[in-house]
Amino acid sequence: MGSRYGGLKQMDPVGPSGETVLDYSVFDALRAGFGRVVFVIRREFEEAFRSAVTAKYAGRIAVGFVFQSTGDLPAGSQVPPGREKPWGTGHAVWCARGVIDGPFAVINADDFYGAAAFTRLAAFLGGAEGGRFAIVGFRLGNTLSENGAVSRGVCREQGGRLVSIVEETQITRADVGPGLRFSGHEVVSMNFWGFTPALFEELDAGLRSFLAQRGADPKSEFYLPSAVSDLISRGRATVEVLSSDDTWFGVTYREDRPHVAAAIASLVRSGAYPAGLFG
Repeated sequence: MGSRYGGLKQMDPVGPSGETVLDYSVFDALRAGFGRVVFVIRREFEEAFRSAVTAKYAGRIAVGFVFQSTGDLPAGSQVPPGREKPWGTGHAVWCARGVIDGPFAVINADDFYGAAAFTRLAAFLGGAEGGRFAIVGFRLGNTLSENGAVSRGVCREQGGRLVSIVEETQITRADVGPGLRFSGHEVVSMNFWGFTPALFEELDAGLRSFLAQRGADPKSEFYLPSAVSDLISRGRATVEVLSSDDTWFGVTYREDRPHVAAAIASLVRSGAYPAGLFG
């Protein structure tokens, strides 16, 4: 909902022809070979999303919608009294269990990942099966905001496979550099994942366990990185780390918007993207 941003940042234009950050992700996914986009949104945003975001994709890529609601839970589970907010990113992906039947990517709608990231993940997904998953990791120094502190999931890997993700908070540019808290070369998760449908059964079990242990806490959330880390630790999945040296752009704060718009304008001038993505 963009509480720090002050509105629905997923629909805020940043491109030279009014494109959103999400439009660039859809464009990159389309040319990397993806054939369908599924948006996980709250039902009250559906009309605005259809008119402002997805109408432009008509005839270019298939579009589906999934509505994340507090009451959509595994059979037999109950919504605790006082619960109002959704259950987090792991629950958001679980909500799409009925509409996805092949290998798929998961992204944030307000992050600019770059064409190379989509191409690499598409190549991986072409041979993915069972519990063999992937994550596209970015260098920490390429993911910072000029306008405030950020939280990042630092990836611990071994032999090219993810071991765990450690959440680090309150990271600013002053924390990154030689002899400082971070070198800047650390690989971090920006929630860009590659999965097979085998994930849904595992998420269902994880969500049930989460609800039994923490469901009564009105602020608890079932986070996707935590759910995947648990699968790794129990030997239920492997996650290959696909590192990207591209610069990530995001609109965490409203003050980030001019920087993102300038970065995209530069990419358009270089020929990486057309001035009008969808005509």
